[in-house]
Amino acid sequence: MTEYPLVSIIIVNWNGGKVFENCLISLKKIDYLNWELIIVDNGSTDGTQRYATIKNKRNVGFARANNQGYRKCKGKYVLLLNNDTRVEKRFLTKLVGRIEKEPQIGIIQPKILVMDKPTHLDSVGSFLTRTGFLEHYGFLAKDSKKYDKELLIFSAKGACMLVRREVIEKVELFDGDYISYLEETDFCWRVWLAGYKILYFPQSKILHKVGMTSKRLNQVIVNYHSFKNRLITLFKNLNGLNIILIGGLHLVIILGLSFYYLIHFRFKEAIMVWRAIYWNLSHLPSLVRKRRKVQKIRTVTDKEVFRYILKPVDWQEMFGHFLRSERMLAGKHEI
Repeated sequence: MTEYPLVSIIIVNWNGGKVFENCLISLKKIDYLNWELIIVDNGSTDGTQRYATIKNKRNVGFARANNQGYRKCKGKYVLLLNNDTRVEKRFLTKLVGRIEKEPQIGIIQPKILVMDKPTHLDSVGSFLTRTGFLEHYGFLAKDSKKYDKELLIFSAKGACMLVRREVIEKVELFDGDYISYLEETDFCWRVWLAGYKILYFPQSKILHKVGMTSKRLNQVIVNYHSFKNRLITLFKNLNGLNIILIGGLHLVIILGLSFYYLIHFRFKEAIMVWRAIYWNLSHLPSLVRKRRKVQKIRTVTDKEVFRYILKPVDWQEMFGHFLRSERMLAGKHEI
C-alpha cells in the first residue's frame, strides 16, 4: 500500500485489566502507518482508566461510549475494536487495502478467532431469519478452509469492524438507547438500507477473548437488553408488511418463551421478557420518530436487501442457540 488514509481506532474499556493492556501492546506492533487511538473508559477502577482519552465517571454502556469516541475521530475510516482483542501485525493494512478497492463496501470485518482456543472462530458474521432472530454463521466453529472465502454478511461482529466515515455520517453510529447488545446489528442494518454492503474478509485476522465482559454481568440483565434491543431493531428497520410478518412472529415466539419460563417457576426470566416488551411499548412515540428517520435513509427495498442478509430458519441451530442462552443464564459460560 502506497497511501495510508487515516484510521481512527475506538476502544471502549471497562476494567479490561491485563487483557486490555495486551490489546494495546499488539496495536503498537501493527505495520499500518497512519492511525490514531481513542480510548473511552466507562468508569474503570482497576487502573486501566489511566490510558483513557475520554473518562466517564460511570459505565454509560457500549453504544454511548463508542458514540463519544466517534465525535473525536478525524479518520477517513473508523475501526471499532473491543478491549479484549489482540490484533495481528498486518490486520489493518489488509482491511484498508481491501475496502479501498470497492467503494460500495461500507463495513469490513476480519476473521475473528477465539483467543483461548485459536483453532476456533468467534463468529464469521450474522444473518437475519424470518423469526426475527439472527443466525450466527460459524459461531464457535472449528476454523477450516470454508471460512477462508470472502462473504457478504448482514451484521459484522462488534469486536472488530472497519467502517467508512462517510457511512457513519449518512446513517449515524449506535443508538444510545441500546446501552449494550444488538447495537451493531441495528447499525449494520442501516448501512445496508443506505445502499452499502458489509464484507467478511478472512485474510485479516484478530483474536477475541469471547465472553470476557458478559461473564461479569448479570445474565438476566444481559438477556433483557438483548430482547429489548431486538424488538427496537425490527421495528425501526423493517418496512411495510414485514413488520407484521417478521416482527409479529418474533413477538409471538418471545411471549411463548416467557410462558415457558412462567410454568417452570422462573419468574425473573419471564419478567425479563415482559419488561423488554413494556420498554418498547412505553417508548413507542420516540421509536416511531426513530423509525421515520431510518426509513428516510432507505435506498433499497426489503426484498432487495433480503437477497443478501436473509437466511432460511434453521430450527436446529435456533434451538442450539436457545440452549446456549439457557446455560449462560445458569452461569455456565462457553469457551
